Amino acid sequence: MSDRTPMLAQPLRPPTAGRAGALLGFFVLGALVSAAGALVQPGWFPGGLLLALAAEAGAVLGAARVLRSRSGGVAVAAGWMVAVILLTASRPEGDFLFAAGSGSYLFLLGGIAVAVICATLRPGRQPDGDHVRLGE
Repeated sequence: MSDRTPMLAQPLRPPTAGRAGALLGFFVLGALVSAAGALVQPGWFPGGLLLALAAEAGAVLGAARVLRSRSGGVAVAAGWMVAVILLTASRPEGDFLFAAGSGSYLFLLGGIAVAVICATLRPGRQPDGDHVRLGE
């Protein structure tokens, strides 16, 4: 198939071992960013909330750029969402990480929106190689 065939029309190719390892690493990165954001956002409201959402956006966009596909961004977003779901569950002792407040809800809903927006952005196409000169 040519390079101009739409992505959904191309056959599925299994990921290589290095790519699968990178996706797993990005999944863990998303979980760590989520846990850090859950701790930072109530401490310095509203700056902590903005910092947590900016960190998530940077991780999602960075992973997509590193792998040159949306799969890196989706892996970070999936790790973020799984960690948030696990962190919202209360424990039998009554402990919980997210308080019932506007900051927590903004972090949860804003984080989901940031993850979806950043993971579905189409990366800009740039020509590869030394022989290509941009701006001409």
